[in-house]
Amino acid sequence: MNVSVVVPVFNSEESLPVLVERVAAVLSEHADSFEVILVNDGSHDASWDVICRLAAEHVWLRGIDLARNYGQHNALLCGIRAALHETIVTLDDDLQNPPEEIPALLKELESGADVVYGVPAEVQRDALRRFASALVRLTLRHAMGAATAHSVSSFRAFRTRLRDGFSDYGSPSVSIDVLLSWTTSRFSAVTVQHEPRHSGRSTYSPRLLLGHAFDMLTGFSTLPLQVASLVGFAFTAVGFLILLFVVVSALVGGRDVPGFAFLASTIALFAGVQLFALGIIGEYLARIHFRSMKRPAYVVGETTYESHGRETW
Repeated sequence: MNVSVVVPVFNSEESLPVLVERVAAVLSEHADSFEVILVNDGSHDASWDVICRLAAEHVWLRGIDLARNYGQHNALLCGIRAALHETIVTLDDDLQNPPEEIPALLKELESGADVVYGVPAEVQRDALRRFASALVRLTLRHAMGAATAHSVSSFRAFRTRLRDGFSDYGSPSVSIDVLLSWTTSRFSAVTVQHEPRHSGRSTYSPRLLLGHAFDMLTGFSTLPLQVASLVGFAFTAVGFLILLFVVVSALVGGRDVPGFAFLASTIALFAGVQLFALGIIGEYLARIHFRSMKRPAYVVGETTYESHGRETW
């Protein structure tokens, strides 16, 4: 099996040499040939210098430096498009995904799956981070239409041919897992070890996770529009019941329904629902606007290998 390992890099100058050494040691035994693609996603430290040095030392390592920080999934998309081998493995740069677990993913891939996720046996997170992660998985399940979405992780192996399904994708909002679901429904997962970060601290805060979930919902699903429609329908029904109550009270009881506060709260309630629906519609219009601008998912600033000009996607 020939394997391309794609790693998005952000402020990981200390962990990269160790990561590359461990990946090479594993794939030297379990792959016929391999390559490692390190995509520098606008790091603020010396990560790109380290990548250039490693590329000079190893012929099987290539580096790509993006023009600025575009996000983990955008960097992954760039690396996936640059991969040369028949199988792609993606993992984080912080060594929380042990390279020694790659053979377990490849073995499951050979059993017939198209995409295999490495699911950590146990991860210690605070309550807010667990809630944000659960929301992301719930969003993925709806966007992907696959029950395996609850097992999604950044440690994955899949067949390179799947990228043909999103070869023309150019939106700035990227979710690799959703894009993979466009081409296959054969997902699988294996349990792997989860190690502490080699150095530094995670930049994936609960706020970023929630933002990623919202991007996936509005970028790859019509669920928010459906929710807005249901909420609008529900409050229309409430408004009809209120009107019915007022009419019946006037005709049968011979009295008006008193209360300026009642009227004001009702108007405020319906105005809030309308603004909520308009906000959802506005998000979709904004995405249409960005796509009409042909804003790229990433721009390649420099590479460690021969390239043909500046790439934009």
